[in-house]
Amino acid sequence: MSEIASNYSSGDDYTLEFLGYRFSFGARDFEERVGAAAVKLGLVPSNDLDPDEVADLVELSADGRIAQSRSALGAYLVRNWERLALVDGESLVYWLRKLVFRGAYLDHRVKEGLLEIVWDEENGEFAYAEPAGGRALLELAPTPSWRALQFRSDSR
Repeated sequence: MSEIASNYSSGDDYTLEFLGYRFSFGARDFEERVGAAAVKLGLVPSNDLDPDEVADLVELSADGRIAQSRSALGAYLVRNWERLALVDGESLVYWLRKLVFRGAYLDHRVKEGLLEIVWDEENGEFAYAEPAGGRALLELAPTPSWRALQFRSDSR
């Protein structure tokens, strides 16, 4: 990975290290990526989150815990942490961070011209592909699911 890609930066509000890389994020970028990661993992049904729910997810992702919940989502995460922390041996905090970093890394590679975003007709979604063509769409590793434990407003 190039020096530029390994030092992704969209701002100075959050700086995290993950798998030996240091990325820094602006608040909005980080909040949007954390919300998208929570949806991808099935932790929440959509990224239609209120500011307090986002703040709780951001704190969990950045600090690895929620010290004082601000929302029903945060209270649910704290109250059910024993069940939510690990699902099938997979760490929720690890996967939130991994998806945030994966998205930032891929977006940066698009910006560098090393990947392009294409419409995948077969799956009905956008995907990443090599700009020179000749290669199949790049596959992203599957993610574990927290859908069975998903927070819903009636999960209180």
